[in-house]
Amino acid sequence: MIGRIFYWIFNMSLVTVLAGTAVLLVRKIRVLPRRFVVFLWVIPLIRMCVPLSLNSPFSVMRALTAFCGRTVPFYQGDLTVSAMNVIAQADGYFPLLFRSVALEKFFAAAGMFWLAGMAAVLMLCAGAYLSVRKEARQARLLRDNIWLSEKAESPFVCGIVHPRIILPASYAEKQIRCILLHENMHIRRKDNLTRLIGFMAAAVHWFDPFVWIFLKCFLADLELACDEAVSEGFSEEQRKEYALALLDGEESRNLLVSAFGGARLRTRIDRILNYRRVTALSAAAFVLVLAVMICTLATNG
Repeated sequence: MIGRIFYWIFNMSLVTVLAGTAVLLVRKIRVLPRRFVVFLWVIPLIRMCVPLSLNSPFSVMRALTAFCGRTVPFYQGDLTVSAMNVIAQADGYFPLLFRSVALEKFFAAAGMFWLAGMAAVLMLCAGAYLSVRKEARQARLLRDNIWLSEKAESPFVCGIVHPRIILPASYAEKQIRCILLHENMHIRRKDNLTRLIGFMAAAVHWFDPFVWIFLKCFLADLELACDEAVSEGFSEEQRKEYALALLDGEESRNLLVSAFGGARLRTRIDRILNYRRVTALSAAAFVLVLAVMICTLATNG
């Protein structure tokens, strides 16, 4: 059973590499606001989590099936639903029938290894999160949902249902207006929940090194998107103040929380100081790009 599950997980991971690489290329377009780019990561996430997809004549997966693998129909009607079968190492599907006993034994062993690795990654994530929770419990209340911690190295948001803003104790006497704007924006955007979903998906595909590259880029885009949302109503002088506040902060070492210093500072400061407001034209252009990418990458050939 585990071997059959891993067979499909492995196929999904290979397709995710193609979808994620396309997003990496599109995100290099500098003029695209990161508030828009983060939505593009939904496409690789769908490929990581959903084994079935609609068929489309516009899908780039048609090129993939021309060289290796094929699609396996799951439902055929007005709309055809199929699964990508990149490695094509079975004689029958639903239920899966491997071509040989040796293949079945291989995927059974690989499935157990995959399961053990996923459990280890989830345990590491849980340990890191419990460490953060311990910091939060030892913090003292400053005001509202703002807490001071002796152990915190950088401001961050802890929790999803009842989030707290945790500040290093040394920040008690600092001007923290920009920091609070940033952290409250993380809370408003539910970024900790988004991070959790990203890490859970990556844990399932832990064996794929590309997935961890995609996750790192996604987390960076999440921080840049938060910066953009905060900077939207700022004047030039206020953006400079915000950039100086970033320079004053420490880099966060914990990827599981939304931290004030959680991405490359040079990139963040550059984008803050050169911020351009989103126009109706750029929003419409992005919607078109998103629609094209969904039609070509989130569907099967």
